Amino acid sequence: MTVISSEQYLKKILLAPIYEAAIETKLQPLNKLSIRLNNHILLKREDLQPVHSFKLRGAYNKLSSLSDQQKKNGVIAASAGNHAQGLALSAKKMGVKATIVMPKTTPEIKVNSVRTFGATVVLFGESFDAANAHSLALAKEHGYTLIHPFDDPDIIAGQGTVGKELLQQDAHIDKIFVPVGGGGLAAGIAVYIKQLLPHIQIIAVEPEDAACLKAALAAGGPVTLPKVGLFADGVAVKTIGRETFRLCQQYIDDVITVSSDEICAAVKDIFDDTRAIAEPAGALSLAGLKKYAQQHQLKDQRLTAILSGANVNFHSLRYVSERCELGEQNESILAVTIPEKQGAFLAFCNQLDGRAITEFNYRYSDSKQANIFVGVRTPNGFEELTSLTENLTIAGYTVADLSHDETAKLHVRYMVGGVPSQQLTERLYSFEFPEHPNALLKFLNLLGMHANITLFHYRNHGAAYGQVLAGFEVSDAQVDEFSEHLNALGYSYKDETGNPAYRYFLSHTQND
Repeated sequence: MTVISSEQYLKKILLAPIYEAAIETKLQPLNKLSIRLNNHILLKREDLQPVHSFKLRGAYNKLSSLSDQQKKNGVIAASAGNHAQGLALSAKKMGVKATIVMPKTTPEIKVNSVRTFGATVVLFGESFDAANAHSLALAKEHGYTLIHPFDDPDIIAGQGTVGKELLQQDAHIDKIFVPVGGGGLAAGIAVYIKQLLPHIQIIAVEPEDAACLKAALAAGGPVTLPKVGLFADGVAVKTIGRETFRLCQQYIDDVITVSSDEICAAVKDIFDDTRAIAEPAGALSLAGLKKYAQQHQLKDQRLTAILSGANVNFHSLRYVSERCELGEQNESILAVTIPEKQGAFLAFCNQLDGRAITEFNYRYSDSKQANIFVGVRTPNGFEELTSLTENLTIAGYTVADLSHDETAKLHVRYMVGGVPSQQLTERLYSFEFPEHPNALLKFLNLLGMHANITLFHYRNHGAAYGQVLAGFEVSDAQVDEFSEHLNALGYSYKDETGNPAYRYFLSHTQND
C-alpha cells in the first residue's frame, strides 16, 4: 500500500465524488440528552444514507478511483455487514459487477439486502476469516479488484467526508466521538479535522470486548485480538488496519471503551430523542460520549457523536430493551435471601423505601428461606445501590449485587424456578394491572397476606400494564375464599393451574 501524506488526504477528501451516491446527512441536536448531561449533544445521522450507514462513502470513492479495466473486470469484497451493502449500491450506480462473499451464517435479511442492490452473493464458510480467504482466491482467479472495508486510502478519504460535513455544519464543536472497528471512519475524520481545526478533540470509542485500536496503541502497532465480542458486530474487528492505525496514532486524542449495556442505553437515548433505531455499532460513539462526559465532568461543551449505522436485526432489540436500564445505571440486579414465610415478600418490599421494582423472580425451594432475583430502580447509580444494600444488610437480609454478572443477566434471570422440592397444594394465576409507581407493592399489600406465595415472576418493560405470574399455597377447600380476595383486587386475572407449560416445568403434577 502506498502511504500518502496528510495534505494528500485533505485533497482526496475535498475532491471525493461521493455525492453521486451518498447524501449530506444532518447534524441533529439531542435536546433531551443535552439537558441531562449539561452539554450540547449533536448526532451526525449517517443512518439516513441510502444503505443506512456511512460505508457507502468509502465504497463509492474507492470505485471512482478504479481504472476502466478494473471496473470492467469487476470488484469483490468479503463482508457480512454494511460494507457489503455500500459496495453493492456503489457498483450498481457505476454499472460494475460486484461479488460479495459472506459467511454461511450471515442472517438472511443481510444477504437479501445485498442482492437487492444487484450484487452477486457467494456464501462460503462459517466465519468471516473463511469468507475473506475465499474472496482473495476468487479475486486472483477472476481478476477482480478487492475492495477492502477500511485499510485503503480511498476508503479512508471517502469516510473522511463525514468530517468535512461536520465542519461545514458546525465549526464550534469541542469534541467528536467516533466509533472504531477497523478504523477507516476515525482515521478519515481525524486526518481532515486536525489539519483545519486542531483544537477539536477526536475521541475514538470501542467496545470493551473488541478494542483493537486500544490494544494497538498499547503495543505500538496493530495486534490481533484472540477473540472479539459480536454484539456490536459492525465494529467486531480483531486487527486494526495498518494505514488506519498510522493515522489514528497520529491524530486521535483519546480512546474510551464501553460495555454492551452502555451501548444499549445509547440506543435508547437515540430513540428517545430522534425516534431512530440505531444498530449497536451505530450507537457506540454516543455511548462513549456519555461515559467520557461523566468521567471528565464535562459541562457546557459542544459534543458530537456519529450514528454510523442502523442496519439492525429487529429481534436483537429484545436484548437492547432488556439491558438498557442497566447500561444507564438506573437499575440494579440483586440476589436476596428472605425468610420463607407468609408476608416475607411484602416485608422485603417495604425495606426498599419506595424504590420501583423492575423485576421479581422467585420459586419455592424449602420451608426455611428463599432466594429471590430482584431488579430495583436506582436512578442515582452506584451511590444509591450502596445505600440500598447496606440498609438491606442491616435489616437482616443477605444481599449479592449481580448488576455486573453477565451470566446472571443473560441466562439465570430466565431460569429462576423449576419444580419445588416438595409437593405443594399450589394454584397458579396470571395478573394484569395498570403500571404506576408502587404498583407491585400495592399488589402485594392487597394479596400477599392471604396466602403463602410459592412462585413469582414480574418484569416491568415500561408498558402501560404490568404482567405477573404468581403461585399460591391454596388447598381445594380454600379456593372459593381465595377467589374472593382475587376479585377484591380489581385487577384482571386468570387461573393458570392447568397450563401445560406450568405442569411440565414448574409443578410436580405432569399432564393428567
